Amino acid sequence: MTLAARIESFRELVEEWLRGLYHGMISHPAYEKIEQQAEDDEDAFMLACFPDAFGIPSPISYYTAELLPYLEDEFEAWERRMWDRGSLLERKGHQYHF
Repeated sequence: MTLAARIESFRELVEEWLRGLYHGMISHPAYEKIEQQAEDDEDAFMLACFPDAFGIPSPISYYTAELLPYLEDEFEAWERRMWDRGSLLERKGHQYHF
């Protein structure tokens, strides 16, 4: 193996290691936080549209019922997620205390 080939191999190894380090320290945690925030925003929207799913009376339920065919898949997942969660404060607490 020539010196140039060994240097190129070492450079590729260092590049891969640095890419993994960047992903693990900066990129991946940022993606997780963005996904959690997007999920929280979606939960707030769904709760504002369908509060009667949890026994909260709402005068706008008649109008938001028209959205249900478009949000059917998300509604089932959202309802399951909301029932499994202890509280919104519990979720927010996990974001700041790892």
